[in-house]
Amino acid sequence: MHTGTKQNASGRNTGTLYLVATPIGNLEDITLRAVRTLKEVDLIAAEDTRRARTLLVHYGISTPLTSYFAHSSIRKTGALLAQLEEGKNIALISEAGTPSISDPGYILTRLAIDRRIPVLPIPGPAALIAALSVSGLPTRSFIFEGFLPRKAGRRKNLFLALREQQRTFIFYESPRRLRATLEDLRAVLGENRRMVVAREMTKLYEEVIRGTIAEVMATLGDKTIKGEVTIVVSGDTPEESGFIDSPDRI
Repeated sequence: MHTGTKQNASGRNTGTLYLVATPIGNLEDITLRAVRTLKEVDLIAAEDTRRARTLLVHYGISTPLTSYFAHSSIRKTGALLAQLEEGKNIALISEAGTPSISDPGYILTRLAIDRRIPVLPIPGPAALIAALSVSGLPTRSFIFEGFLPRKAGRRKNLFLALREQQRTFIFYESPRRLRATLEDLRAVLGENRRMVVAREMTKLYEEVIRGTIAEVMATLGDKTIKGEVTIVVSGDTPEESGFIDSPDRI
């Protein structure tokens, strides 16, 4: 990786903003390029500095660290853009996974692009792709809706809008609202729509629950749900409709 400065549209030398994907759980799920980038940049902007420090200590990375999260993004964005325009190279990392995907890093990324500051991806883990890959549901095309609305009415309206979609859809949800969300899914889509709840992906207590909405709800029962949750739901189409998504045709 080259972390030198580049000229922007005005002819001034600028730094580069690197969007560095970090583990969603298991610290070993990071690329060699990501580790090297984090070591070589001038500054790391992290959504969660406590979680970032755990990763940095694990890999012996001593690069200066600053916080960049939803409530600080308006205040911090200007300062980070100024440093980039002064020629500093900055790595942006989210709490976990790929920055700017359902993440306040989108704001910094968009404004850096608007100012002709180079923005480069350092790809790696993303919870939505990890969950989709092991779901067993059609993967040819899908819709990612990010974090679901907190209010039941807005959730149901979203599910109504997706009810006749033929693509697989994916959501992030809080474990505290998981049961309420499953109730809303059953009310809108019916109990026989196939789905997956993936919890604590790549972590010690990783769990992937597959089945119909009714079966998944029965499996969860009354047990306490903890950790990050990704929900994958089959679209309104039989799996046999696509060659790649039809094991019986292979």
